[in-house]
Amino acid sequence: MDAHWVIEKFAKWSNRDALVDERGSVSYAELCRLIDLWTAELRRSGIESGQTLAICGDYSAQTCALLIAALVNRTIVVPLPSAANSPRSDVMEISQVQHAIAVSRDGSHQTTHFARSAEHILYGRLRERDAPGLVLFSSGSTGRSKASLLDFTALLEKFRDERRGYRTLVFLLLDHIGGVNTLFHVLCHGGTAVTCAQRTPDAVCAAIAANRIQLLPTTPTFIRMLLISDALKRHDLSSLEIVTYGTEPMPENTLAHARAALPRVRFKQTYGLSELGIMATQSRDADSVWLKLGGPGFEHKIVDGVLWIRSASAMLGYLNAPSPFDDDGWFNTQDVVEIDGEYLRILGRRSELINVGGEKVHPSEIENVLLAFDNICDVTISGRPNPITGQVVVATVTPNTPEDPDRLRERLREFCRGRLERFKRPAVIEVVDAIHHSERFKKVRQMSHTPPA
Repeated sequence: MDAHWVIEKFAKWSNRDALVDERGSVSYAELCRLIDLWTAELRRSGIESGQTLAICGDYSAQTCALLIAALVNRTIVVPLPSAANSPRSDVMEISQVQHAIAVSRDGSHQTTHFARSAEHILYGRLRERDAPGLVLFSSGSTGRSKASLLDFTALLEKFRDERRGYRTLVFLLLDHIGGVNTLFHVLCHGGTAVTCAQRTPDAVCAAIAANRIQLLPTTPTFIRMLLISDALKRHDLSSLEIVTYGTEPMPENTLAHARAALPRVRFKQTYGLSELGIMATQSRDADSVWLKLGGPGFEHKIVDGVLWIRSASAMLGYLNAPSPFDDDGWFNTQDVVEIDGEYLRILGRRSELINVGGEKVHPSEIENVLLAFDNICDVTISGRPNPITGQVVVATVTPNTPEDPDRLRERLREFCRGRLERFKRPAVIEVVDAIHHSERFKKVRQMSHTPPA
């Protein structure tokens, strides 16, 4: 089976730590043994190649071994976040799950079989290739969650090449393209994947210190949380070499503060989508949010300021929506970008643009300005309908320290006058004591607004 090259790689690093979780460390030799046990269990349970299998569980040696065993078995995998929560029935229906294995933290598991066929036309195309599949659901932040079907073999092809392996804290979950990419990037290059039971700033920093983590893949929102919490100052992070960030635009203000707080660490922007996989990137310099996209198997172009990508590892399509690809295989990412020679800067999704009297406003641009204000720890910019201008800019802010809301609004409006054009200045400023991010540590722009005071 083509996927066996993954196992052959593992065999080269027999005694090296492959995974570290709350139950201890697992070597590559032990991981191979677990994969063999799960392969036998899949066979015993009647779970065959080409069938759909939901794997319910958080990062652990058992969950990761099951995922790899399913890959080798050429199963179509639907990873779901946690065995503690019952899988949503709509997710199970859309992906036509025929079997589900829930893996608990103690390593035990429970298998459920469903009297359901998986006859989606895209599954048929995957079976014709005799290839394993991966189903990933979008967060559904802009509407109904979409189910992307990927060829697992094509997705992992880029990991065949030899590269350095790092001790890496796996941060993004296994039902996210970034989480899958991180896990296989680590294991296929002989690194060590370290899990963290909690994803709070102090828990993550403590895990970095205790496990001598070299690489942290995360989000701009979580980097901002690290800075706000001062957790970086409470732990020994001397082992950390690289922080990668993606999933949303990085505010220049946040990157500058992160670079100052961790001057020995290299910050690298990543880019990818569930529909396409993760692309190779190159930052213009350490302090820049401008990046160059490319690498084998990826092409890109800019059409009317929007990024389009064609990828060799692109999904076969959505299970519950029409194909988003044009006749030549190009995918409209909906990401608005600026161009400077070979480099581009991602401004945000086109759906997030605010139209103020015909002027287009990028929320990330205003957020970056407001984050430089002396008493704001977080800010989210969004639009609100207005009968005269179409929309107005709304700023939802969380102060660093308590301040009279009216006084804070007054000072913030004065701060904006010298830094933002009139149409970009917030017409409404809401002061809240609340988080601005989802459980995936990505900024939520559809904030629930209350009437302005």
